[in-house]
Amino acid sequence: MMDEWSVWNPAAGFFHFSTKDVRFNRDRASTARRLVAKVRTDPPPPSVKAYRSARTVALPAIDATGEFPKVLFGRRTWREFARRPVTRQNLSTLLGLTWRIQWWNTIPGGYRQPRKTSPSGGSLHPIELYVLARNVEGVKPGLYHYAADRHRLELIRAGATRAQIVRYLPTQTFYGNAAAVMLMTAVFARTRWKYEFPRAYRVILAEAGHLCQTFCLTATWLGLAPFCTMALADSKIEKDLGIDGINESVLYAAGVGVRPTLA
Repeated sequence: MMDEWSVWNPAAGFFHFSTKDVRFNRDRASTARRLVAKVRTDPPPPSVKAYRSARTVALPAIDATGEFPKVLFGRRTWREFARRPVTRQNLSTLLGLTWRIQWWNTIPGGYRQPRKTSPSGGSLHPIELYVLARNVEGVKPGLYHYAADRHRLELIRAGATRAQIVRYLPTQTFYGNAAAVMLMTAVFARTRWKYEFPRAYRVILAEAGHLCQTFCLTATWLGLAPFCTMALADSKIEKDLGIDGINESVLYAAGVGVRPTLA
């Protein structure tokens, strides 16, 4: 297992494999009580930092006009969803604006680099996307791979249930009613091919974050209810995806549903 990560070891390999399949506390009430007690004896650090003796420069009021600031201000994490399905068109827009290869750039030597709407170190784009479609109009429930070059869903296995979402996202039972869950994996060799040093692992984690924020903003723009989480049952997901968890491993999950009527 570690041999595959040879040029990134021991630093990146140890961190990656030692943080997989952790045990999550499923008793949210006890977690809440523990945090309340912790606040009394060990308050959290300040949420902001300030240099009190530094000279300051006043800035003009921000320009919050237009649709983009409205989308930014409207983004939030949703935990409740309507029973109505997400439309196939909305799913297509979410996937196409977030993960689709928009164009190719040919560099000397004839190598083609993909270009997407989010940045990627070296334009190597190690992130792959799988979609667990549970309640999408016009798409049969199932686990799919998203072909980013052809804008197609490739069926891996049929069927998708609320229980399956809960198994994939331990302790996150409130996401069980989501219409679809997006599972982001990384094909590490794509990045390791160019960057043979462990710091490159940071780049892959950042890229997953770039893509997730693009997804959440796109879903907000569409009037949907997005969320994201790293509470993952890594090996269960990887087994269902048919990946080895070494050369390709799940990193991040996001999801979406229709907003509840009274929200």
